[in-house]
Amino acid sequence: MHVRTPAGPWAAGAMALVLALSGCTKSGTEQKAAVPDEKKSFRLGETSPVQTSTMRKHSGATFTITPTEVKTGTKADIDNSGLKKAKEDGSQIPVYVRMTLTHKSGAPMEIGDMDNNVIVRTDKGHRARALILLLGKAQWPDCPAPDLEKMLKPGQSENMCNAFLIPEGHKAAAVEITQGYYKEPLEWQVDSDHAASSQSSAAPSAPQTVARNPSA
Repeated sequence: MHVRTPAGPWAAGAMALVLALSGCTKSGTEQKAAVPDEKKSFRLGETSPVQTSTMRKHSGATFTITPTEVKTGTKADIDNSGLKKAKEDGSQIPVYVRMTLTHKSGAPMEIGDMDNNVIVRTDKGHRARALILLLGKAQWPDCPAPDLEKMLKPGQSENMCNAFLIPEGHKAAAVEITQGYYKEPLEWQVDSDHAASSQSSAAPSAPQTVARNPSA
């Protein structure tokens, strides 16, 4: 039995078209397979992918964030900090996050514009942003308040510490950096060794008014 094959110039053109389409499909598949998934999970001490500022005053400037240490404080830390807490916030404890901010390129940036997407996520799903003060500065053991207005130029870095308030009974599970609505956050897992409780016997300071600790 013989299979009849088309003859004539048009047949050769058709075969060439099929081969060309097959080649495109293969090439597209290979290209897709060659693109690795963007890393989303890190260990403390690992540097984030380069972040790009979307703020108008330094649009396009780039920087990185490296969370290096996470410690859990105590209720005594809050009592001795000089904070005035809102009753509706309930019982809370502080979490101290140390990080390194590095300006990579573009216009100079304030430190406060580089770390404002950093969040602490607890083991029970609560998310908290760094404490925002309306007046004065709180005093935390081993975690001095950063100068959020300090400017960094390309090539400059700053080591800093931020305090986050989480509900009592929760544990810090991860440090996250949000990346807008369309990208998953980056996260640095926190284990029990890194989240060791810190103790303090610092004397109380004068009361200060603070903003409510914003939840993400």
